Amino acid sequence: MITSATHNPITALGRLTQAFFCAFGSLAVFAVQMLASLKRGLPRRHVVVPILYEVGVRSVPVVLITGTFIGMVMAVQTYQQFKMMHMESRLGAIITMTLVSELGPVLAATMLAGRVGSAMAAELGTMRVTEQVHAISALGADPINYLGVPRVLACVTLIPMLTAIADSVGILAGWLFSWQVLGINSHEYWMYTEQFVTGWDVGAGLIKSVFFGCAIAIIACQQGFHCGAGAEGVGRAATQSFVLSFISILGLDFLLTIVLNNTYYLIWPQAVSLATSLSISGAW
Repeated sequence: MITSATHNPITALGRLTQAFFCAFGSLAVFAVQMLASLKRGLPRRHVVVPILYEVGVRSVPVVLITGTFIGMVMAVQTYQQFKMMHMESRLGAIITMTLVSELGPVLAATMLAGRVGSAMAAELGTMRVTEQVHAISALGADPINYLGVPRVLACVTLIPMLTAIADSVGILAGWLFSWQVLGINSHEYWMYTEQFVTGWDVGAGLIKSVFFGCAIAIIACQQGFHCGAGAEGVGRAATQSFVLSFISILGLDFLLTIVLNNTYYLIWPQAVSLATSLSISGAW
């Protein structure tokens, strides 16, 4: 019996591959359009400030809750393993390093992709369905510059700050839980944290958050501008925005971890030795 073309796995794989490259190409073209629109000039203050408030200030409670529970969960999960090796005093180092370099940026970006990215996609999708985007074009303005660029700038500038807040709250929550509940010596907690966690770990996490913020904003705007008709199209745009943002966060985290780790082994030891030699010679 000959298999129908619609049920042929090779045909299904080809269609899936074609859909993937079409979606990736559409996203790449939109990103290039966004960069080209950014060169024309920055948006005005009265356009940017409400978006900064929505992305930054309104996201602080979510980030605080996320960071608090990340720190406490890390303390609970790692305490028993460290206790079996009689290394519970080093709990602060592993909690802080994991938070600032991996869990903090990734989970904060994931929460913001759900809150900020989906809201952006739904808002822009509604504007497209109600033909407000076409009205902006009819008035002679660039919709991407007027609607998309402020959102990208807000995410790129504020998501690293929100990630820093999540890291700080998570570190404090992990320390407080370890000290008060698990009985870890507070002095040893911070001593080993200072010993093992470097400025590179903190900087690497913040660098990742910049790329995460850019990906969230571009994907959300692209889904909103290419939204389907009706309420169903708006809902699908919001859902796809979160799913694609989450996948991009994981993929970027993997790639950036490889790049930053290789950069660390090439640059950081030389930078530390140079700073030490300058300090010894009295140049600073």
